[in-house]
Amino acid sequence: MGRYREALCRICRREGAKLFLKGERCYTPKCSFERRPYPPGQHGQSRRRKISDFGTQLREKQKLRQSYRLSEKQFKGLFNAASRRKGVTGEAFLALLERRLDNVVYRLGLCTSRNQARMLVAQGHFLVNGRRMTIPSYCTEMGDEITVRPKSRQASAIQHAVSLGRQAPSWLSWEPETMTGRVMSLPGREEIDTEVAEQLVVEYYSR
Repeated sequence: MGRYREALCRICRREGAKLFLKGERCYTPKCSFERRPYPPGQHGQSRRRKISDFGTQLREKQKLRQSYRLSEKQFKGLFNAASRRKGVTGEAFLALLERRLDNVVYRLGLCTSRNQARMLVAQGHFLVNGRRMTIPSYCTEMGDEITVRPKSRQASAIQHAVSLGRQAPSWLSWEPETMTGRVMSLPGREEIDTEVAEQLVVEYYSR
């Protein structure tokens, strides 16, 4: 997405939800959202205005987009792809977001944030089915193997993230000995812990 120059914690406060944008810091008492859970700005604590239906849909869309750190163009492109699939559009949309390579790397616990995951993928630290992959938006499929390149296994960022021991979701498996993850199945809604009302996002784009 376009370069964002403000503090990432302001995004969480603006959306009224903890989006875990700063990785490890978000799990500590230093998290700005924990200390100031109200919108940024001098009037943040005094805002009490009623939000319209459109405003509610917009905020939910922005919250989901910022969670996965995508530009509006990327985000809407994935929504359009989901809308052409059979089944519930909102659930198909979340599944496509989860299947992005940068998100899979994040879910496997190989980095502390999606921003860091995108950077590490772009730098070529990972193999997909034995081939070097540098495209963060690559859509993984069931059976794909994601492996840390042998030369990258001692990288401090990856070593630190692995040491935190974050658990991979049930649709992914992780083998620490070979530093290899596998997409065991496509993610269902019950396996995605992103706290969002995806139907509101569908309604926003269906206006």
